[in-house]
Amino acid sequence: MYLTLSDEIFADCLIKNSYNESKCKAQVDALYDCCNKFYSRHGEEAKSVSCPQAGLLRLKMKQRAEGSGKPR
Repeated sequence: MYLTLSDEIFADCLIKNSYNESKCKAQVDALYDCCNKFYSRHGEEAKSVSCPQAGLLRLKMKQRAEGSGKPR
């Protein structure tokens, strides 16, 4: 399996924090930003084992932005 640097950083954070995703917010945001760029570059139908499908990614990013009060 091929992992990107974002994947590895996210996985390391999860392991160090007993798989508590809330403690890896910055890493999740970085992974989602990377995925967003991937879809912008390769199209909505592109596939990646590291990224949720494009529509789901956008929804998750919107929910995270609304939850943090941070615009995206």
